[in-house]
Amino acid sequence: MPIAMESTDELTGVAAWAVELMEQLGGLGAGTAIALENLFPPLPSEIILPLAGFTASKGQFGLAEALIWTTLGSVIGALALYGLGVLLGRDRLRAIIDRMPLVQLSDFDRTEEWFARHGGKAVFFGRMIPIFRSLISIPAGVERMPVGRFTLLTTAGSLIWNSVFVLSGYFLGENWPVVQTYAGILQKLVILAVLVAAVAYCVRVWTRHRRIRQVRMWQ
Repeated sequence: MPIAMESTDELTGVAAWAVELMEQLGGLGAGTAIALENLFPPLPSEIILPLAGFTASKGQFGLAEALIWTTLGSVIGALALYGLGVLLGRDRLRAIIDRMPLVQLSDFDRTEEWFARHGGKAVFFGRMIPIFRSLISIPAGVERMPVGRFTLLTTAGSLIWNSVFVLSGYFLGENWPVVQTYAGILQKLVILAVLVAAVAYCVRVWTRHRRIRQVRMWQ
């Protein structure tokens, strides 16, 4: 049964693709779209999830079905990236980092120690942060976080994130695009915070290298 809604008549790109997938496969289509969003972060969950809620409000499938399928899709996508981290492995990742400019293995070792202490929080809260919600699965795999714990934390974090957007689309109805506006603001803030952190990190590494060179010159 096609989705009869005036507000989706002119949808294009990812939104049109997601609607067509949901029309063809129902809740499974919503789950598939979110699984792919995890594997390919440029696919925006901030569009797919509200559309899943809106589609559920039109009777294409139930609200509970939308929440279950989208959360299942999130977990499947996250497990795929977790597996990539496992295959990549610590030694291979260290070898890659060792060839990167301005990055020291000691920095990686400290990051590894931090993840060992806070990995659970990183996985849980990372599922609710745009961009990082997919990427956080890779270090979890590299560090061999127990797959059961990873799955549980990913499920919990994804359920919260998905519920916010699916329910927003469900209750906003044809005004569901409003969600995208606020999600876009959130994503810009996250990107800004990451850029600031990246610049601060580069400055710290550059300063450390400069100090090391100065010490060697005086020896």
